[in-house]
Amino acid sequence: MKARSGFTLVEILIVVVILGILAAIVIPQFTEASTEAKTSSLCTDLQTMRSQIELYKIQHNDALPGAGGVSFQLALTGQTNINGDAGTDYGPYVQQIPTNQFNDSDVIATGVADQVPVVDDGSAGWYFNTNTGAFNACDSAEHAAL
Repeated sequence: MKARSGFTLVEILIVVVILGILAAIVIPQFTEASTEAKTSSLCTDLQTMRSQIELYKIQHNDALPGAGGVSFQLALTGQTNINGDAGTDYGPYVQQIPTNQFNDSDVIATGVADQVPVVDDGSAGWYFNTNTGAFNACDSAEHAAL
């Protein structure tokens, strides 16, 4: 009689269980790496925006973006004169406002509150304090302090 070649059901089940255990170990590592990458990118965007706000202040006699005749966003993405009005003397400081990776918004909320507001509806990605010049991320209580 001829011996049959192939795998038994028990052997196949053992392989499937081993692959399931390996997947259970590896998949959470990818999820954590994704969050770390978003956080790192957010920190880089914050650093860039904060440095460009400081450059704007230096070139505009210590005035904050948005204090002149144009909005905060237009002051950083367009050209302005020394008074902060539309002109051709200075800028643009950034080509576009970066997107906050945690809520996919590039909208900038402005105000005078010392605490960064928690925006649950995702309408604003960033918060700019018009009194102090602080620029922060708006997402949740976990990321609002960045």
